[in-house]
Amino acid sequence: MRPQSLDEVIGQDEIIGDGKILTEIVKKAEPVNLIFWGPPGTGKTTLARILAHEYAADFVELSAVTAGKKDIEAVVERAKTNWNLKVRTVLFVDEIHRFNKAQQDAFLPHVESGLIILIGATTENPSFEVISPLLSRSRVVVVSALKKPDILQVLRRALEAENATKRVTDEALEYIADLSGGDARSALGDLELSLNLAKKVDKGVVETAVGKKMPLYDKSGDYHYDNISAFIKSMRGSDVDATLYYLARMVQSGEDPKFIARRMVIFASEDIGLAGNGALNLAVSCFQAIERVGMPEGGIILSHVAVVLAKAKKNRETYDGWAQAQAVANKSMGCPVPTWLRNAPTKLMKDLGFGEGQKWEAGFHLDKSYLPEEIAHEKIFGVKSDYNHNEK
Repeated sequence: MRPQSLDEVIGQDEIIGDGKILTEIVKKAEPVNLIFWGPPGTGKTTLARILAHEYAADFVELSAVTAGKKDIEAVVERAKTNWNLKVRTVLFVDEIHRFNKAQQDAFLPHVESGLIILIGATTENPSFEVISPLLSRSRVVVVSALKKPDILQVLRRALEAENATKRVTDEALEYIADLSGGDARSALGDLELSLNLAKKVDKGVVETAVGKKMPLYDKSGDYHYDNISAFIKSMRGSDVDATLYYLARMVQSGEDPKFIARRMVIFASEDIGLAGNGALNLAVSCFQAIERVGMPEGGIILSHVAVVLAKAKKNRETYDGWAQAQAVANKSMGCPVPTWLRNAPTKLMKDLGFGEGQKWEAGFHLDKSYLPEEIAHEKIFGVKSDYNHNEK
């Protein structure tokens, strides 16, 4: 069921169509090194095959999971032969993030010379998994998960090709599309299993054929970080529905509940701060309760506190103040503490002015800056920080 041209590709409207990157590359007939980044089953391999065909190039496919140094050397030799025959070589590397730095380095001279047109595919963020020299010589193209109408179109096209349209109910197709998670390959596989199981496929047949599918979730990869990021931003935006939704996704995917609770503790101080001083205590209590109660009942506690944090007023003054304090301290670590603020345990130190003017009275204050003289003009609390916390 692979499309043979860009016109046959379903979905991916952001990269295919008039003025869009892949269509323009084909029109100009100027091969470009590409890194396709997107979830499984979205057509990354298919797009690479189509581009190779449009270039009239020799298409070579490697999987970074199984390929080694000898495989890379063989591709280079094949590309040299093709070059002498005036034929371009497109090397498609599936799961390119699985290649180590040395293996990725091996492509550089051949990509640089134009001997090889490299198209990589990855489900992981290439910013972290692909070496910078290779990234700088390539265009990163985001391939999105297919939407439900796109999946349904893929399924119906497959049924028409197999003359099996009347064998599957609309409800069954809808159910397969819902289960797919935007993965066309998964949807086609589920359809095939269902057709092999019964002459007439309804929702019940699909449930029998497919069983319970585990959500697409990698605790150490992008899906992990994308979901926790969406959860935090939903609380920050006071969207209770979205907060609960992303919380449920993480819990049902097997995310460590203590990880979620830790993020909520940070959020309570970072985003609510002075607007609700009790939020931090509540979040810490949530973490302790999760340790003591465990799951699945711990989900009730997580949802309770997440809703409170989402509905709470937000204030980032303490967070901004801490970021500003660190920035000022970093550039003034050598500034001496004012003499009058230093400890004075001996008579000599008192005679030298250490602790001068101080009184041991509650709330005692001298009407001058307590900062080192060199930075007495600096404002720390109340200054909006441009520092962005990296949620990874």
